[in-house]
Amino acid sequence: MEYLLELLSTYIENEQQRQLVFVALSGAAIFSFAAALLFLGGNLVDPVRRRLHRLGGQRPETRPRRHSERIAEALAPSEKYILPKSDWERSAMQARLVHAGYRSPNALTNFYALKVLLTLCLPLLTLVVTRFYPQLTVPQIWGGVTLAAGVGVFGPNAVLHRQVRARQRCLRESFPDALDLLVVCVESGLGLVAALQRVSRDLDISHPELAEELALVNTETRLGVPRMEALKNLARRTGLEEIQSLVVLLDQSARFGTSIADSLRVFSEEFRDKRTQAAEEAAAKIGTKLIFPLTLCLWPAFFVVVVGPAAMRIVEALQHF
Repeated sequence: MEYLLELLSTYIENEQQRQLVFVALSGAAIFSFAAALLFLGGNLVDPVRRRLHRLGGQRPETRPRRHSERIAEALAPSEKYILPKSDWERSAMQARLVHAGYRSPNALTNFYALKVLLTLCLPLLTLVVTRFYPQLTVPQIWGGVTLAAGVGVFGPNAVLHRQVRARQRCLRESFPDALDLLVVCVESGLGLVAALQRVSRDLDISHPELAEELALVNTETRLGVPRMEALKNLARRTGLEEIQSLVVLLDQSARFGTSIADSLRVFSEEFRDKRTQAAEEAAAKIGTKLIFPLTLCLWPAFFVVVVGPAAMRIVEALQHF
């Protein structure tokens, strides 16, 4: 408590304001502690949950639970406070989490709980760290606190965006190999489901991300999900246009009764043409992209080497006048 008063005295010179801030922080800490105890205690002794576990033939004290389940149960009472209110924002964030590979039902709650935790803890940590740097001014300290709060709010979104891009890049790079193997398997006489199972088993080492997604398609098919619905779920989980186009092609082949092997062969050829055109387009953009590094890096050095000696001679000649 004395340390907190000393810390506040370094930031607030007015004693009355310092006392008000101290009282407000103490009240907020007591309220947060009491709310946490209330949520956790109410969650542990919830009679409805105990009744459901008892009807399921397994007591909650003896049921083995994972850490994610325990965290989800602890955060369940506070979901309505940390989750966004609009359904479209929830669905959009849930889709991004699925694209990043987080398919757990509690992923959305854990993500927003992490954001709230970072938003509260990082500014407090910044205040504690600035205590060891007395040369910092009050505007600098509050600027650091604001920056820390911004990192807590926008940092998880940036990390999630990078994870989505990295995973989609891996899936996009492994898709041509999977498509070629799928064409070979279908043309050799295997059905589509058996071909997907064989491709997922062959890609387990070289491309584990895509192999896992194809294995999920096989699992859903075994559980009774229609084949096209399982493939559409694959397109939703990955978020790639290439896989969505493949699913649309297979759906049309199943509706009109055309050969799946011929459709996959045509799609594979068109996909190779698109990859070739994309590579040519990227190669054509290299000349334009090199203008900026050439102008900022190479041109000043070239100017110094070529024009520098002449400029020095001109300066020496002018000094004689």
